[in-house]
Amino acid sequence: MSRPKTEPHREPALSKVEERGSAGQHQGAAMKKGWQTRNLGELCRIRTGKKDVNQGNPDGKFPFFTCAAEHTFSDSYSFDTEALLIAGNGDVGKVSYCNGKFEAYQRTYVLSDFAEVLPRFLYLILDGKLKETVSKQKLGNTMPYIKVGMLTDFQLPVPPLAEQQRIVGVLDEAFAGLATAKANAEKNLQNARALFESHLQSVFTQRGPGWVEKPLAELCERITKGSSPKWQGISYVDAPGILFVTSENVGEYDILLEQPKYVEEKFNAKDKKSILNNGDVLTNIVGASIGRTAVFDRDDVANINQAVCLIRCEPHLLNNYYLTYLLNSPVFKQVLHDNEVNNARANLSLGFFSQLPVPMPPIPKQKEIVAKLDAFREETQRLARLYERKHAALEALKKSLLHQAFTGEL
Repeated sequence: MSRPKTEPHREPALSKVEERGSAGQHQGAAMKKGWQTRNLGELCRIRTGKKDVNQGNPDGKFPFFTCAAEHTFSDSYSFDTEALLIAGNGDVGKVSYCNGKFEAYQRTYVLSDFAEVLPRFLYLILDGKLKETVSKQKLGNTMPYIKVGMLTDFQLPVPPLAEQQRIVGVLDEAFAGLATAKANAEKNLQNARALFESHLQSVFTQRGPGWVEKPLAELCERITKGSSPKWQGISYVDAPGILFVTSENVGEYDILLEQPKYVEEKFNAKDKKSILNNGDVLTNIVGASIGRTAVFDRDDVANINQAVCLIRCEPHLLNNYYLTYLLNSPVFKQVLHDNEVNNARANLSLGFFSQLPVPMPPIPKQKEIVAKLDAFREETQRLARLYERKHAALEALKKSLLHQAFTGEL
């Protein structure tokens, strides 16, 4: 999509929490006096649950810790204690906390009966260090897992209890600040996306004077789709070859080619109708991504498969970027989904697109609408980039704070 010029963005000043983390990112220190290096097995009891994962009940009364990202529930419990739970497979090394009655899966490690260490302090160490460590040691290929010896022999720094308590207080306060900063950045991004979607919706539902509605076929030079190379007896190849665009390459507004695919050059000789031109509108017509639409804004020699519909607009009648915004709008996405044919896999026919009524103003107004929507979308993308940078920075600061805490620098 075209992009308007924007003013350079200035990042906000670091908060006190961020300054604290940033200051220690490149520092290191020897073990502090009074601290000890201990094996995890010396500080707590380590055992596993006994239940199979299918013995849970989502409507049960007691938390049931499996190796999934979130716990489920159970009608019974085998443990009634303060404990840390560590996923032994699945989300390997994930640490959870529970105090009370709970159930545990047979591949979930239960840490309890803590000695010389505060459970919250131990949680912070394990949550910050364990997953990274065991990911290098985990066993298995299709289903990675960790053995109990990896946990019992896991070494960690242990300060006196009073120092543990102080570190927990500092980290909990700092992490709360980091969570707030992350939530604020995420909220700004969500608000921008909602504003863009609302404006996009209003453009195509609150039409002004001069608008008409015509079938898409009357506004286009070509509406077609590609085919499967296998059906044509054609193989995939490494570049160079014919760039082969499938539904996974057609994003919402963008052509996604992080992992491009290529087919033999003879594919274009056999399927000439779907050879792409720069400026063609591509929309997905098969599967879960139905209606996802983007302009092919490249000069590559390229073709498409049977899951992608090519729409070549008559430029004096229909602006290709206007059509892209239209098909990606909430109101038209609903129209597309309402007309899906669900056999083995949801799909839309070329006949449907040919008869699709397109609301449109004259070309100058179409271009004006595109320019305004481009500006809205660019602001949303700017906030998305800011959020991603903020998220990465906050995760790095969290890691830095943990490093400072457990090397006696905090």
